[in-house]
Amino acid sequence: MSAYDLLSFGHPMQGVPECSRPQPERRMSGQPLRETWNLFDAPLGRASRLSTGIWRCEPGEWAIALSQTEREVFTVLEGRCRVRRSDGSHEEAGPGESIHIPPGFTGSFLVLETVVKVYVIVE
Repeated sequence: MSAYDLLSFGHPMQGVPECSRPQPERRMSGQPLRETWNLFDAPLGRASRLSTGIWRCEPGEWAIALSQTEREVFTVLEGRCRVRRSDGSHEEAGPGESIHIPPGFTGSFLVLETVVKVYVIVE
């Protein structure tokens, strides 16, 4: 697939996802299974990349830290999650709601109810 091809995808996904769990040193609660169907990953400009796909995760919480060049926007299809800032404040999203995580963000990702989201990550 080239960067100029149209891509259509939805939920439920077909195929085998990449499965992972939060690293032990980042885990705050639970041991959630995270499933990722990364459908597109391509260079974007000089040193940038764009990745998009569908991600599903069980309840739990872990620390997250985005680099100074990475940002994510996601829309929840099912379930509920919360992105907490280091100061304890947070944004919460459920079906049809989106969150933008800016470059350099530090905090945690809390899955309240098994969540399915469509994500776009730009680095």
